[in-house]
Amino acid sequence: MANITFSKSSGLNNSVYGQSYEPIKMMIEKKAEAFEKQSILPKIFNMDTSSSFAEKITSMTSMDGFKPVDEGAAFPAESWQEGYSKTLTHVTFKSEFTITEEMLDDAKIINLRKKPTAFITGYLRMRELFGSNLLTGATGESISFRGQTFSTTCNDGLPLFNTAHTSITDAKATQSNMYKNAFSADGLGLVETAMQNYKDDKGNILGVVPDTIVIPNQMSLKKAVFACIGADKDPATSNNGFNYQFGRWNVIVDPYWQPADGTSPWIVLSSQYNEDNIGAVWFDRKPLTLKADEDPATWNMVWRGRARFSAGFNDWRAFAIGGVATGTELK
Repeated sequence: MANITFSKSSGLNNSVYGQSYEPIKMMIEKKAEAFEKQSILPKIFNMDTSSSFAEKITSMTSMDGFKPVDEGAAFPAESWQEGYSKTLTHVTFKSEFTITEEMLDDAKIINLRKKPTAFITGYLRMRELFGSNLLTGATGESISFRGQTFSTTCNDGLPLFNTAHTSITDAKATQSNMYKNAFSADGLGLVETAMQNYKDDKGNILGVVPDTIVIPNQMSLKKAVFACIGADKDPATSNNGFNYQFGRWNVIVDPYWQPADGTSPWIVLSSQYNEDNIGAVWFDRKPLTLKADEDPATWNMVWRGRARFSAGFNDWRAFAIGGVATGTELK
């Protein structure tokens, strides 16, 4: 979660506004700290900071590896090249709220608490919504968020979730990470196996290790997921067969994910591959900065907030989605 920077103008040094500034600041910081503890963003995105107007993420393909040679032979030269790249440009977000002089005069403590806490909740919830919409809307090339369009493509120029991700070294070699299979014990096993068989741009199997399931807040889907992974016995039979999915998964229930009626999509990710290869990334260019000023026309105290950040996707292999009608069917 982004830090919060405070700035106080000289017009707030009087007794009325000066006395209210610090309590409001304390309420904002306390609310931000509480929200940070329940944020899902660090579980999905690699959180980082930036000092530039944009950030470019690039990679190199793997090397061919060692080869057997005859006695006294020369060293075989390796072949590698720059892989796909992705550039993220930071966007500015702004808002403001007002504390009236009359509210302070009349010591309306309840109202005074509601405004700043609602303001900071709005900012922090916006970040969560943005991250959720970006991930769960990534079956298409972009999402619309509060009047602006944001790309959901990864470094190969295709949506994060796609049935034909390309290779920079072989245009004919495509791979899918978008699947039709509904969630079940077998469906989870099929998607996990498909991810473990993902290949790099040179055709080498990467050995991706999926460990996290992301689902919307649907009762039927929560029931299916925890029935599948929450017991050490086979959930599909009455015998004592061992459930190999037991104890191997983290589950994130995304309260902001609102799938279309009649659909139950689900996402699997590898947290280690995501971290090592920058699957999803979030750059905070400028933390939330709050500034309080006295409005000369009304003598009210106006709080304004401004932040800059960007988020997006680089390497699709950290993620897979199931339950999508247009996806590949695994068998």
